[in-house]
Amino acid sequence: MKYLLDTHTWIWWHMRPDRLSETVRRLLSDEKAYQELLLSAISPWEFCKLIEKDRLGITGDPEEWLSEALIMPKLRLVPLTPRIAYKSTILPAPFHSDPADQIIVATARDQGATILTTDRLLLNYDEVLTLW
Repeated sequence: MKYLLDTHTWIWWHMRPDRLSETVRRLLSDEKAYQELLLSAISPWEFCKLIEKDRLGITGDPEEWLSEALIMPKLRLVPLTPRIAYKSTILPAPFHSDPADQIIVATARDQGATILTTDRLLLNYDEVLTLW
């Protein structure tokens, strides 16, 4: 099974694993429980925007944090391809207008992955598989 980490899931795994559900924490702790972990290329950008807007504080250099946070068993950073960019603009309705969420959902659909998220808007969207 392939799982795509929502941005907050990826950040929490590295900074606040206690905020993850028991199911997600157990899954991420056992690399035999998944075929591959995916991270949309939009997630590092979202992380940087959270720092820029003072909505997330870290100690140390953000670039170093990013480099270290990308080291996870079986993790693959999925680039924002022209196909995913386009697919993010034609998601089946109803879907909200957050561009990062649109890209994350389009990435999961393109890659055949389940999104690990606590975001209610994604959890309630029937056009993508989610788990929390």
